[in-house]
Amino acid sequence: MENFKRKSPEEILLSISKLHRGRLKIFIGAVSGSGKTYHMLREGTALQQQGIDVVICAVSTLQRPETIEQIGELERIPSIHWVQDGTEKKDLNMEALILRNPEVVLVDGLAHRNRPGAEHKTRLEDIHFLLGHGISVMTTVNVYELEGVRELAQKYMGIEVEETVSAHTLELADEIRLIDVTPETLLQRVSEGHVRNSKTATLFRRGTLGVLRELALRLVAEGVNDSLEKHREQMGMLGPSGAAERILVSTQYHWNGSIYVRRGQQVAKRLNGELIIITFTNQKRPLTKEQAAFKESLVKLVQKVGAEFEELPFHSRRRLPDRLIQYALEHNVTRIMLGHSRQSRWQEFWQGSVVNDILRKSRNMDIFMVADRAEHHGERILPAKLAVPADNPLYHRLSSREVDEKIGRIKRGRFKVFIGAAPGVGKTYTMLREGNHLLKKGVDVVIGLLETHGRQETGQQVAELPLIERAKIKYSETVLEEMDTGAILRRNPELVLVDELAHTNVPGSKYKKRYEDVMEILNAGISVISTVNVQHLESLNDAVAQITGVRVRETVPDSILRLADEVELIDVAPQALQARMKDGKIYAREKIDQALDNFFKMGNLIALRELSLREIADDVDERLEAGERVSSLRGPWNKQEVIFVCVKLSQSAGKLIRRGFRTAFRLKADWIVAYVHSAKELTGDEEKMKASIENLTIRLGGKFEMISSSGPSSRLAEVIQAKADEHHATQLIIGQCDRPPWKRLWEGTIIKKLLRTARHMDILIVANYDPHIKRDTLPEAAAHE
Repeated sequence: MENFKRKSPEEILLSISKLHRGRLKIFIGAVSGSGKTYHMLREGTALQQQGIDVVICAVSTLQRPETIEQIGELERIPSIHWVQDGTEKKDLNMEALILRNPEVVLVDGLAHRNRPGAEHKTRLEDIHFLLGHGISVMTTVNVYELEGVRELAQKYMGIEVEETVSAHTLELADEIRLIDVTPETLLQRVSEGHVRNSKTATLFRRGTLGVLRELALRLVAEGVNDSLEKHREQMGMLGPSGAAERILVSTQYHWNGSIYVRRGQQVAKRLNGELIIITFTNQKRPLTKEQAAFKESLVKLVQKVGAEFEELPFHSRRRLPDRLIQYALEHNVTRIMLGHSRQSRWQEFWQGSVVNDILRKSRNMDIFMVADRAEHHGERILPAKLAVPADNPLYHRLSSREVDEKIGRIKRGRFKVFIGAAPGVGKTYTMLREGNHLLKKGVDVVIGLLETHGRQETGQQVAELPLIERAKIKYSETVLEEMDTGAILRRNPELVLVDELAHTNVPGSKYKKRYEDVMEILNAGISVISTVNVQHLESLNDAVAQITGVRVRETVPDSILRLADEVELIDVAPQALQARMKDGKIYAREKIDQALDNFFKMGNLIALRELSLREIADDVDERLEAGERVSSLRGPWNKQEVIFVCVKLSQSAGKLIRRGFRTAFRLKADWIVAYVHSAKELTGDEEKMKASIENLTIRLGGKFEMISSSGPSSRLAEVIQAKADEHHATQLIIGQCDRPPWKRLWEGTIIKKLLRTARHMDILIVANYDPHIKRDTLPEAAAHE
């Protein structure tokens, strides 16, 4: 539904002014040498071929052959050269540019400072001047040249940067494109001499490059989130999009308030989410001396952890759940964190339960109950520090299994994956381009499987690359084609290019999934470059379904991505992707309108882009933690965590298992999936469902247990808790109750019982997602406040 609100005179004037203003596109990368200028020039050439008047000025190729090649026939406006401290610099020739009046100017170095006496002090001011004259600009910037990021770069890597630009500059851009490159690729470019003239050569250490790359991914993801929220507001949509986490901690001015804030900080950091802290206060009653002291301590802690803080008026206990849920919906909260209630069953019955009301009324939000560990640790303001493992991995004797695994990794071919937010971003194009580059360097490269989908630009990239013919497989009186893994193994190249990693093979093939073929090729010592879209990752299946309304059937286990030596994101802005679609560069003409109305809707593309940026940032962080860095941008984690996922034989089990995997993966925790079966024997359908649940758990790296219980169903909560305690679980994950209200009232629920008896552990209650929540579905009581 479009927004039919009448525009104000100011909004109309702003829209008119934008008609005369040029467009600003910024290419951002981790460091010099990541390919920003290359891609800017390539895009400029493409625009020129479409008949658009494009010129370049103050562009620095640094004598890189591939970059120089992209200049092609682009007209160069001479820049103004000057010297500072023995270093030659280039300023834009503003007078010549205004006189020439092109449609688009390509210029490097957004953070550049102009020579003394220039009309404008900075390049950014020059660019604003050009935009005001109706000239569009494409420019480049390194992530550490943005204020805010510079401080982080200095803190983590000791990088000193003189020329910077405000991070808010990115908000002024009509389009931002991240040029993501792995440290391995950048270091290879260094060894080949492509960055030898770079002043930032001292940055080219693997760990430093990894941190800068992660900062760039997270920065662009945060900017994307702003535009996603604006888009959802315009569409009248309320609640979380599913692309990012936003954690709301409800606390109080009490001794345990800071414990909830600290736990909220840890969860938000590990999930890359924003953190909001609220407390309800009775404005008619002044704070006691003790409460005032706790408030002062809490406010300082909130500022320290970088969270938002707000006091909300407390009217009555009865209205508190509605007010909390309303606030959560208005702020797109994905998870509400609360302390466990200390009420007894009879107190809940006579006084009512705030927690139970929140569970009953919350929609599209997980509820996280923070463990009450006061009985074991005593009352304290701050939680204890996490224990540091004492063992030294350098002196750890490898087991025979570990030795076999390491030998397998040594023998295995190198594995690189290009990942994107959606079809058409350029994954296959980039894979082929890299294949040709390696072919020219003498590497024996072949195409094992290619899907061009009729895209002309992609087909042209095949060039001299040899192609392995596909195998023909007869299925249901039809002959179908699949990748011929046997032929690839017999050909035994150094590198094979394999498209669409998540593809399901034709029945009758040796393997069910293409990624299994890829694993066989890798194990034979042959390197592989492949492609995949973010929506095909198994653990993101629910988030993608929530965002797009489409349940993706072809998936790959996240472990396959973790096995890759390199994972590189191909980033394209949603507007640019839709433009490609409309130009017929992604799908055939007859499919364009349908795609734009469904999967390629703007909201979907924005959310999927954010999801992919955050996922690759997490991947970078995991690799850094596993390698050269102890600290993490996502904060500390506790190696003692154990996640216990409780499922039943239903469609919701998969969602809980995937949530358990993602939680455990981020917390570096062991995780167990348990199904409690109280009947004598499983039916045929139940056996199939149980096998499906067990297979999914194992695919994602968890342990599955079926627990037989001969007692009455009323004791199910006791069985679950006993098994969780047996595994020393620190967090229990369970789905929201889906029983009819009368059954909940008469028989009670497992969740309510666990909330009373398992207060010593964190409990995450996963929401049943309803995609139809709109602004008119706020809690009735809250809407009248």
